[in-house]
Amino acid sequence: MPKQFLLLWALIFSGIITYFCLTDSSNIPAVNFPSIDKIVHFCFHFVFTFSWILFFKKELKGKAPDDYQAYLISFIFSVFFGITIEILQSVFTTTRAADVTDILANTIGATIGLFTAIVLKKKIDKI
Repeated sequence: MPKQFLLLWALIFSGIITYFCLTDSSNIPAVNFPSIDKIVHFCFHFVFTFSWILFFKKELKGKAPDDYQAYLISFIFSVFFGITIEILQSVFTTTRAADVTDILANTIGATIGLFTAIVLKKKIDKI
């Protein structure tokens, strides 16, 4: 799979997360399901981390002595991205606020995404 495609996918997904996290919450349909917000944060960062791992593994292939740099970069990027989004919510939106439990859900999603990619390393290496 071409790295340009993986980069495009990771950027588009990052944009989707940014849009949904910074848009006026009254524009998002309400779902009456306990903890749906935390589940969404978890899923966003699971896919975010996994997507960036795919790109960075392809980008660093042959350039880095250890391809685990892709895993570390993607995980750290996801955690800082999630924290940044929470800060931006409190600064630039009127219907949202920064929430430590959202950051926790983001970090758990990133962690599970990281470990999933490690478990699937052999399959990912074939991409």
